[in-house]
Amino acid sequence: MANHYLAYLYRLQNIERWSLMRSTTPENVAEHSYHVALIAHSLGSIAREIFKRDVNPDEAVTYALFHDATEVFTGDIPTPVKHHNPQILANFREIESLAADRLLASVPEELKESYRPLLGRKPSNPELDKLVKAADLLDAYLKCITEMSAGNREFATARRQSEEKLRKLDMPEVEWFLEHLAPGFERTIDELSEEE
Repeated sequence: MANHYLAYLYRLQNIERWSLMRSTTPENVAEHSYHVALIAHSLGSIAREIFKRDVNPDEAVTYALFHDATEVFTGDIPTPVKHHNPQILANFREIESLAADRLLASVPEELKESYRPLLGRKPSNPELDKLVKAADLLDAYLKCITEMSAGNREFATARRQSEEKLRKLDMPEVEWFLEHLAPGFERTIDELSEEE
């Protein structure tokens, strides 16, 4: 059998996000995964350095990079569609599991155990899973901020909903991120430079 897992993963750059909304800046799943990895590292570092929790930011980055890997087969199903009703969500979770199995089958036998926990599976550590989910949600929130800063009101409801979900997480590292890091996303490059 051919081992195409890496070729499949590279195709994440072809999967567009936010398909139901007009965006000023298109975004694909590969970009999103990179952003989620950056945010997961930040959240892990905040949790470890500021709140003295036993969190490994590097492990968070690894899971974040692969958190949407199955979308190479499923595409990006918009949140309003996925969460429209419990049956749709259950069906999507089953499809996601089949996609994960297909992707894992394309990994060389010698590497399968390294990739098994990453491809479509949750981290075994619930805290790490929560951190990556928070990073995923923060990336959506930051996308909304940047779109609205560009004058695109299409993202107003998504921004409000994302912020509400973030507050409900009750994670001190998320609150710290929102207070100290998120405001920069509302500024232009010139405004960021003026504050240095």
